Amino acid sequence: MTSTSIEAPRAGTRAGRSWLVLALVCAGQFMVILDSSIVNVALPSIQRDLGFTATGLAWVVNGYLLAFAGFMLLGGRAADLFGHRRMLVAGLSLFSASSLVGGLATTSELLVVARFAQGMGAAMLAPATLAVINTRFAEEHSRARAFGAWSASGGVGGMAGALAGGAITTGLSWRWVFLINVPIGAVLIAVAVLSLTGTRTGQRESLDLAGAVTGTAGLAALIYGVMQSADHGWTSVLVVGPVGLGLLLLVAFVVVEARFAAQPMLPLRLFGIRTVAVGNVMLLLFGGIATAMWYFTSLFLQNVLGYSAFRAGLGQTPAAVMFLVIARLSAALLPRIGVRPLVLAGSGCFLAGFGWLAQAHADSGYVASVLGPTLLIAVGIGLTFPTLMVVATADATERDAGIVGGLANTASQVGGSVGLAVLATAAGARATTVVAGSPSAALASGYDLVFLLAAGLGLAIAAVSALLPWGRRG
Repeated sequence: MTSTSIEAPRAGTRAGRSWLVLALVCAGQFMVILDSSIVNVALPSIQRDLGFTATGLAWVVNGYLLAFAGFMLLGGRAADLFGHRRMLVAGLSLFSASSLVGGLATTSELLVVARFAQGMGAAMLAPATLAVINTRFAEEHSRARAFGAWSASGGVGGMAGALAGGAITTGLSWRWVFLINVPIGAVLIAVAVLSLTGTRTGQRESLDLAGAVTGTAGLAALIYGVMQSADHGWTSVLVVGPVGLGLLLLVAFVVVEARFAAQPMLPLRLFGIRTVAVGNVMLLLFGGIATAMWYFTSLFLQNVLGYSAFRAGLGQTPAAVMFLVIARLSAALLPRIGVRPLVLAGSGCFLAGFGWLAQAHADSGYVASVLGPTLLIAVGIGLTFPTLMVVATADATERDAGIVGGLANTASQVGGSVGLAVLATAAGARATTVVAGSPSAALASGYDLVFLLAAGLGLAIAAVSALLPWGRRG
């Protein structure tokens, strides 16, 4: 029998703290996304100081991403079992402590371990922020606004990564890329303790250990294999082995959840909720679109147009600002016009924007060939991402808020990881077929193919949205 303990604070107190709660979850999401990108610019300095090999250096980035995506479902379910506030504080504490260890690391091995621990802290933190939104912002308009702000904070984190990483590494030291999280985390922990009094204290259920092991290990193996594809090719045993193992473990996970788990980590009944199932499929597709936009546009600016990493970050800033504006606008529009019109409008922006961007070449100018289409794509991201998060989480019950948040985050992260591997392979294959012209022209041809494939993902999202009912909330 499930029993949930919920304190009931006075309405005035709850309403008065809403702004502080929203600021807290947005700051948490900002930190999670920021740390997936801020370290990139600091990698050369880290390699020099700690003696990383070229292969080992990649794990400063991949260790974080692997743990983040692999442990997300477990983090979401733990939020439901042990309490949203408790897991949010625990996630912030682990994230901050591992940041301190990473900033003080004297060996390459210790830094990689710290990055894995950071990713695990992020996997605890991110689903808890979504669960808090779902439980603290029950009214439709306020929930839409909260999701818009939450999505925008992630966008700010992604935009700030390259800029802040470059500035901190140049002005201070690469160590402050990690150490800066410590005082910020301490403040957020204090805010969480003060502002989230009165949230749920958890469900008296046991953790599904078999589901936790098979699900977490399966996701981690799958993502690890996909990460290896860029360096070893899809037919390598280093890719096929982990991907095959990951798929087998995920099949075992489904069997455990369906047949053997008395209290499943991921209740399969959730996929009977049409908005949850369809929303997560669209988030998988959206992950590839986000990768094409932010990652491959940055590569185009640097490898084709010759921009520095910092200048490329500045070149993407207008699109990031556009995303922030539109994300807030879509939050206001969602309760009025419904999910599907916003998703279809966003898909139209993806099709037009990526189609336009695919015409760029080595001799293109920034304003006409990059700025215009990326602004259009950013409009599409601002319309769709907050909307898809609402779709994928809003219809679940309060007792499942954490796991549904973890599932939505996992879908987006896995979609981005798989999308990166597939799109990078496609770009590399196309570039090798270009025999005439400069190396930058060959790279531009590969990136143009990526942008055309991303336009196709936009069409796929539009097609999947047909499975959603018409209605204000989807």
